[in-house]
Amino acid sequence: MTIHSVVIQKLLSTNAHLGRRVAEHHFKIYSVGSRNGMTIIDSEKQLICLRNACSFIGELVRQRARFIFVNTNTLFDEIIDQMTQTIGCRNDTSWRLGGFLTNSSSPRKFRGRNKKLNLTAIQPPDCVVIFDTDRKSSVIQEAAKLQIPIVGLVDSSMPLDIYKKITYPVPAKDSVQFVYLFCNLITKTFLNEQRRLNAAMGASAIAKPEIREEVEQLDKIKTVGKDKIYVLPYERLEPASEDATETKQLLDKLVVLKLNGNLGSDMGFSGPKSALEVCNGLTCLDLVVNHIESINSKYGCNIPLLMMNTPSTHDGIMKVLEKHPNKNIHTFTQSQRQQENIEDMLESRTLNKSSAQEKLYPSNLLDVFLSLNSSGKLEPLISQGKEYFLLLQSENLAEVVDPKILNHLIKNSIEHCVEVMPTTSETEETSLPPQEGRIQSKSHVKSINTMWMSMSCIERLLQRSDLGFTSSKFFDRAFAIDTPWSRYLPVERTSDLLILQSDLYTSVEGTLVRNAARANPKDPSIELGPEFGNADDFRSRFKSIPNIIELDSLKVTGDVWFGTGTTLKGKVSIAARPGMKIVIPDGMELKNRIITSQSDIGGPSSL
Repeated sequence: MTIHSVVIQKLLSTNAHLGRRVAEHHFKIYSVGSRNGMTIIDSEKQLICLRNACSFIGELVRQRARFIFVNTNTLFDEIIDQMTQTIGCRNDTSWRLGGFLTNSSSPRKFRGRNKKLNLTAIQPPDCVVIFDTDRKSSVIQEAAKLQIPIVGLVDSSMPLDIYKKITYPVPAKDSVQFVYLFCNLITKTFLNEQRRLNAAMGASAIAKPEIREEVEQLDKIKTVGKDKIYVLPYERLEPASEDATETKQLLDKLVVLKLNGNLGSDMGFSGPKSALEVCNGLTCLDLVVNHIESINSKYGCNIPLLMMNTPSTHDGIMKVLEKHPNKNIHTFTQSQRQQENIEDMLESRTLNKSSAQEKLYPSNLLDVFLSLNSSGKLEPLISQGKEYFLLLQSENLAEVVDPKILNHLIKNSIEHCVEVMPTTSETEETSLPPQEGRIQSKSHVKSINTMWMSMSCIERLLQRSDLGFTSSKFFDRAFAIDTPWSRYLPVERTSDLLILQSDLYTSVEGTLVRNAARANPKDPSIELGPEFGNADDFRSRFKSIPNIIELDSLKVTGDVWFGTGTTLKGKVSIAARPGMKIVIPDGMELKNRIITSQSDIGGPSSL
């Protein structure tokens, strides 16, 4: 018996050849007649249509296309779930909401009896596979309107207007047995093409030196010990595409999640640190929102901003967000237990008692994503085609959304990454040249509290939540990017406020821009004594913020007051002895000066 005969017998065993009692005229090309009023479908033509459909699906798999599998019959759910898990595709059910494709360019809200879904733009699929072409389903109409090819099962009673919209029709009775056979063929097609694609990528990597270097780097990450970290210099990242369309498609895969659990009490501020005013009436949160909105406006992308507040910061955050209506911003509040975990983490960091691993990957990450999942906001993001989270754990006012980093992570399938800065000049010599990356102790790097995580990594983390895993154990193999100074503008102390409010940075359209007149790529090192620790004391001791374009370092201790229009250059140290007061007169310029008394300056000691 030939293979062809075996396949035909397999089709007959599924009763796929038995159509409905009514056969439309256009369907008669697939039928060989009728029996007992039931249409008999030609198995030979069934097999040809199956081959054409699988060949088309295989071609799309080679192009790394996106698929959506549509099923309106609950009997097929388990079969399709098993298929999607095997081939590594997500079983997206957002198609059940009308307009999920044609209305995807504008934000919509769907409210149900038990839950509310907030959907914005999704990634349109390259192919829709339908297992039950119910004429009531709007998916066929929407896909045809957007010219998305459709592979679907068709029966003998399907109207002509629906049939004409199916690109690759497969005539068959939609029985459980045939759907299982069809899913099995799709699964084998996917796996075969994926194996060929991986083999081709492997051969290409051997042939191309630049790809071979990336493979070697990934191998290094896998062999790094638990107390070590692989650090890749930012300069080694491949530049982002100059094509705005490609950059838009890249950024549409990103979600920014900001943790607003920090209070400004360490700076004498009663509200959340995100609500602290930085410059020109703009708060830390205003600058973050404006930065993301500028990215969305520049590339036409849709990066949502999620705000995870705590009970103690929620009201202050919402007050700031009143200035940003009609923007893609979503907030939710953590539970009290999760708030306690964050406070414990911050306290341990302050006392330097946390391990090197926890300094890179905080132990409360599991609670963060459990809260995100329970809020009902994670599933809509998955349905929108989001693939990576950018997690902001502190106030960093630099341009944190970087297509260059995101492109590297997606291209190399890196699931989690932290941005770090060195704490010491010591590095461990390895076989890799320094310009290509290095392996060093985790205690020798400092996280800037900016982290990238893939959606699949988050899903695995959530799946292991019941097994007693902590995030520090989950991220044993660490990958980091050595962040340049330009990507780190923290707001941790009043000395940071001095830098941000000086002439070194200006606010342009709501975002901070560094003064090009400064030659040194690093910001000046500034240490202010406890007299300046409170934000109100800081403002009162400076009549106006000094000009610091040419300043290298500043150290101020004791009872020191600054007049208006002062200029600081080079290395400046001002130390007032106990019981003494030093006043820097209006318009004074200090360059490479060490001042310990008012006589070192001259002029009255009062403001």
